[in-house]
Amino acid sequence: MDLPNCKHLTFFGVHLNSLAGKCVGLVVIALFVGTVLLPTFSGLGGVIQHNNVVLIHNRSFPSNQAVKQKFLEVPQIVWGLNNQKIAFARACLTARMLNRTLLMPKLSASLFYKEVELLKPISFDKVFQFERFNSVCKGFAQLSRYSDVSNQSDVIELQKGSGRRWTLEKDFEQLTQFSKHPYDAHEIVRVVGKNPFLWHDHWPAKDYAKVFDCLALVEEISREADKVISKIREIGMEVRSKVLMSSSSSESVPYVAVHMRIEKDWMIHCKKLEQRLNISEICSSKEEIMARVGNIPGLKTPVVVYLAVADTLLEDDTVLNGWKDGLLPFEKKKLGVFEIYKKQPYIFQSAIDYEVCLRSDVFVGNSFSTFSSLVVLDRTQKMINMGDTKLCVSDVRWPSYAYNIRGMGDSPHPWVTNMSDTSLTAISYGTNHIAC
Repeated sequence: MDLPNCKHLTFFGVHLNSLAGKCVGLVVIALFVGTVLLPTFSGLGGVIQHNNVVLIHNRSFPSNQAVKQKFLEVPQIVWGLNNQKIAFARACLTARMLNRTLLMPKLSASLFYKEVELLKPISFDKVFQFERFNSVCKGFAQLSRYSDVSNQSDVIELQKGSGRRWTLEKDFEQLTQFSKHPYDAHEIVRVVGKNPFLWHDHWPAKDYAKVFDCLALVEEISREADKVISKIREIGMEVRSKVLMSSSSSESVPYVAVHMRIEKDWMIHCKKLEQRLNISEICSSKEEIMARVGNIPGLKTPVVVYLAVADTLLEDDTVLNGWKDGLLPFEKKKLGVFEIYKKQPYIFQSAIDYEVCLRSDVFVGNSFSTFSSLVVLDRTQKMINMGDTKLCVSDVRWPSYAYNIRGMGDSPHPWVTNMSDTSLTAISYGTNHIAC
């Protein structure tokens, strides 16, 4: 850029004849351009977050123009733990689409399907690790606390549609609209009127898997799960020692976990589901489950079989009877860990059982159960993270089976999650089309 002719330099209408005056004028002009004009080009650079403010950093022209961080607020998340996990992931992915940070939601410590007013709210960070989530999910999804919001009154409400007329396309169109002006100017978008589990699903299974990968239980729950697993392996060690006539082993003693869905609420639900979908592979009797687990190919016995069952809803007190020789069934009371569960709220009890099933050497569940489906998704993702590519071979690292679907020789059918699914519908509502 050519400099002005110093002989006739004029600054705001005043002629500057002296050399010093001319220099002062040039400095003032430079400062004016740097502080007023250049920030308008800040979109050319990256973004730096400082406290609760996002600073746009221009790689060519540094600037400190402040843009408020924006948030998404969702209703209290309800129902079963794993329905809550799906709802949370759906809220995270919605926030990601809107280019917003999800405000830490309320989960539900108790389990009521219809009496919503009886649900006991519990903060997300009382169940899952807040800091770890943000660390692992950095660059993909993030959580914020309400204390991070600078103006909690700057809110626009987003009423989620419902009913048959509210289609997947209409829902996506609404979200796209709220990601643009003038809606995107508000600090908070507050979704009202619907549990996130019931929102339409616009994201592939692998995106959900990414969010689930960022979730880790708080130490209090994890320690309780450790106690249950240690007890299972301790009993397994005692049994193995008697059979092998050896008092010690350097190997971790394997165990089988069965998510045994035979409670009264499930049997009512699954029978209605079979009628509605015209599918006979949803409900399974106690006898059918026991027979199929006993026919798992290559299962080494004796082995402890942990039965993950909702004791308060179970009307059959004979679940420990009738198992094949070599299968040693245990539930909470026989295992001696009932007190660990009894003192905890529902959501903690379910989280402990989930960990016990997730970490089992062999898992057997029902493909129409959200609990079972998420355990298999986590186990599948775990194998993928370890570099496994052949997930349906007989010697897979962490085998899972669906007892409601018949496999070879009346065994439960091998089961892994199809990570190429374009949505999580199969996991949210169940399927008899499993990947293996």
